[in-house]
Amino acid sequence: MKRRRRRRRSDFEFNPKYLWIFCIILCVVLMFVSYRFPERFSGVKTFAGNVMAPMQRGINSVGRGISDKLEAFRSVKALRAENEELKERIEVLIATNQSLTQDKYELDGLRRLYELDAKYMDYDKVAARVIASDTNNWFYSFIVDKGSEDGIKVGMNVMAGNGLVGIVSETGKNWSRIRSIIDDNCNVSGMSIETQDTCIVSGDLKLMKEQGVIRVEMISMDASFQDDYEIVTSHISDKYLQGILIGYIQDIKVDSSNMTKTAYLIPAVDFERLDEVLIVTELKEAYDFK
Repeated sequence: MKRRRRRRRSDFEFNPKYLWIFCIILCVVLMFVSYRFPERFSGVKTFAGNVMAPMQRGINSVGRGISDKLEAFRSVKALRAENEELKERIEVLIATNQSLTQDKYELDGLRRLYELDAKYMDYDKVAARVIASDTNNWFYSFIVDKGSEDGIKVGMNVMAGNGLVGIVSETGKNWSRIRSIIDDNCNVSGMSIETQDTCIVSGDLKLMKEQGVIRVEMISMDASFQDDYEIVTSHISDKYLQGILIGYIQDIKVDSSNMTKTAYLIPAVDFERLDEVLIVTELKEAYDFK
């Protein structure tokens, strides 16, 4: 008997849809009764409100929290995308600025060459670009991109900035080597524009590196040189054309022999930065290069 009862209980199945139907009917009946007799069910409404309100606030709070998190996530994602876009724009602007800076630098260099060309209009000149130098810091000897095919010859004078750079010491088919006036083996016959007194401007690379000047020697005791006088190439030079600015004389003193004076000269050219030069395509008469 016991086994039969257990079998009958296990055979009983409850269909959930009947429970859903019952609940729906109950809710409809309660809605109708509460609407028909509102005063009798006011307590029930109050109780239900008291029970449901905290639950609703909790649900709303959780919903707002989730919504805020989603909004923050979307904002972070948007900010990251905007940040990447701004980085790309900054890189483009940096590249553009560098290009404009380089263009301005080249334009300023060409403008200085143009002004220098106008200053020495009596001489025919060829512009050349520096393509190599013996050191990275000082252009005492360097190579330009013009050579014998361009009419360049050994002994031609070279200018840049505000005046004399040096002289062509060697040429190739499409290149030339320039020896500048700051080289230790370079001597230039100079003279003062104001007094016409002569002197010898001697290259001194060490002094140039340390103090930014080179030496001036063989100044006559009678010469009335003064600080900041302009020194140009003299008419008696056998290598350099007359009248090209070499630099400005400073610190004139009587030498140890008491027979001549010595001084220093600030070159008219910046020998730390040379990009373009002008080569004068004219040789000094009776030129004898050694």
